Amino acid sequence: MSFKVERALGGRNLIIEADKVARQADGSALVSYGDTVVLVTAVSGGVRDGVDFFPLTVDYREKTYAAGKFPGGYFKREGRPTTKEILTMRLIDRPIRPLFPPDYFNEVQVTGAVLSADKENDPDILAMIGASAALSVSSIPFCGPTGAVRVGRVNGNFVINPTHSELDVSDLDLVIAGTEDAVMMVEAAAKELPEDVVIEAIMFGHKWIKEIISLQKELLSLHEKPKQSVSKTVIDEPLFKEVEEKFYGEVKRRNLIPGKQTRQQAIDELMDELVKEYCTGDNPRAKEGVIKHIFETLERQAVRESIIKDKKRCDGRTITDIRPLVCEIGVLPRTHGSAIFTRGETQALVVATLGTTMDEQWVDSLEDEYSKKFMLHYNFPPFCVGEIKPVFGPSRREIGHGALAEKALEAVLPPPEKFPYTIRIVSDILESNGSSSMATVCGGILCLMDAGVPIKDPVAGIAMGLVKEDNEIAILSDILGTEDHFGDMDFKVAGTQKGITAIQMDMKISGIDDNILTRALAQAREGRIFILREMLKAIDRPRKEISVHAPRLIQIKIRTEKIGMIIGPGGKTIKKIQEETGARIEIDDDGTVKISSPISANAEKARTQIERMTEEIQIGKTYTGKVLSTKEYGAFVEVLPGQDGLVHISELSDGYVEKVDDVVKVGEEITVKVVGIDDQKRIKLSRKAALKEQHLSNV
Repeated sequence: MSFKVERALGGRNLIIEADKVARQADGSALVSYGDTVVLVTAVSGGVRDGVDFFPLTVDYREKTYAAGKFPGGYFKREGRPTTKEILTMRLIDRPIRPLFPPDYFNEVQVTGAVLSADKENDPDILAMIGASAALSVSSIPFCGPTGAVRVGRVNGNFVINPTHSELDVSDLDLVIAGTEDAVMMVEAAAKELPEDVVIEAIMFGHKWIKEIISLQKELLSLHEKPKQSVSKTVIDEPLFKEVEEKFYGEVKRRNLIPGKQTRQQAIDELMDELVKEYCTGDNPRAKEGVIKHIFETLERQAVRESIIKDKKRCDGRTITDIRPLVCEIGVLPRTHGSAIFTRGETQALVVATLGTTMDEQWVDSLEDEYSKKFMLHYNFPPFCVGEIKPVFGPSRREIGHGALAEKALEAVLPPPEKFPYTIRIVSDILESNGSSSMATVCGGILCLMDAGVPIKDPVAGIAMGLVKEDNEIAILSDILGTEDHFGDMDFKVAGTQKGITAIQMDMKISGIDDNILTRALAQAREGRIFILREMLKAIDRPRKEISVHAPRLIQIKIRTEKIGMIIGPGGKTIKKIQEETGARIEIDDDGTVKISSPISANAEKARTQIERMTEEIQIGKTYTGKVLSTKEYGAFVEVLPGQDGLVHISELSDGYVEKVDDVVKVGEEITVKVVGIDDQKRIKLSRKAALKEQHLSNV
């Protein structure tokens, strides 16, 4: 038996059906909005031996049949996840992960599949809602439900769950997830919006989240399974107290040692002491896993207590201090733009490459195929944190961090008509101790300016943290890895001096209210402006010229009826121009001609040829043309490529001309003036008028 609830949301009905399909899963939800339909299932398993963490996996796939399409490529079957699918997996995962009991270590898998796509309503929000609904109606101990919405801003007005066409004209793309009481996750791209507008948008979205949660509660009142029991981890209190009394002070002291590696080495040595004292010998008092659990509990307590009570951070900073910054540009000799951005023990090498239309990335999605002229790829090699791991393709985390930095920078890029280059940025993280994605944003803007890209405004990014103990709150600027690990929030904010361009917020507690959000954004702005000022000391504006190693790209517009003339039969004409000039030529259907060459002079030569071929003949203008043929009554002269006119014998000279060949020869170049164009587009030329004009100019 299935159960169905429905509610109006943004002019469309949101429908959730439980257990209509996939009934052997612990929970399933079929979510519909418009003609977009997503199926989400949740299944739990047992506990694997030795697992002391929650093994949640999320999978999301967009079936191409949902949009009536075949998969692209040679194999007509869906393959590895696309970037969009991976980013949606992260959107599903982040708000639900904190809402499982801390002692629940059973395997859980949440899967989402798009079954129908109307190309207007994005299925990612439906998948997020479906994950909460499937978990809520299942026996899995999920402390939800949660809701999720997208907020746009069109002509200054907020729009709930905007369609793709509305997003095209929106200056905000904001995804929010949360519980009834608080916001848990934020993901946003904005066009330099002020902090107060972003906060207003988040609060606007949260009102609708409450409606979605109310709808799920209505579903639960119709159908809810008994929840699995969770065995709480029992801590040996006397043992815990003993370890705390003997070692807590030392744990706290060592967590304040400057330098990530020095500090971690000291902490590891203390851990080894505990294990040796309690877990070895003839009569060990505890298992190694128990001691490690106690040690980590004490370490978490020590870090948080130092911040809340002592106002001390691991590296000695105040809660608003930014770590020392070093910005270098032009660090690689043959790249188009490069920068190294170092903030404390986080360092990113970021490189920009400029290309042509041929370098654009084509994306085959459930919507219409589209191309990307800007790409940012983020790499996090294991050596950057002193580890050894096999290196495969980019992880979900790498794709997510790259997408965040891409959003942050995209808002300030020049439009294609002003700067037609395809741009690729690659960020290689060389060291990491907190917010390498924001280091990528800072390094990315530096390398763009080094490459001569005329950005609208420079962008900086900062990661904010939170430690909340009862009513005591500490908001941290520029968090370390340890503060991220033991803290309650990871809040990344990127933007210009004018406003925000990107946000990503994740919570480890049940959410935050608008007061904390407002304070965090205000403190983030102060830190962002400070970082921007330091960055601008390295380079304060884009270089006037692009790198000598970058291709020269010229863009001109011709009339669409002239496209065939440029291409020629079988592409003969365009191939000839390319061979003669050494430039590459691309022509769009709208008449946009893109000319590229590593050598500027070659690109200019190609432009001159194309402009001459497509130039409109003007009456009264003088041209230098080539004599194509002579007749008894005059000579035919090509004044522009493919365009010729007649110089009547009477217009060849001031005096009497008996024979045309007495004055001009075939193949000779002569100066002529256009004196008329008749109704049949026949061009009338005069050599006599051109000579007279030339004589007068010499007098």
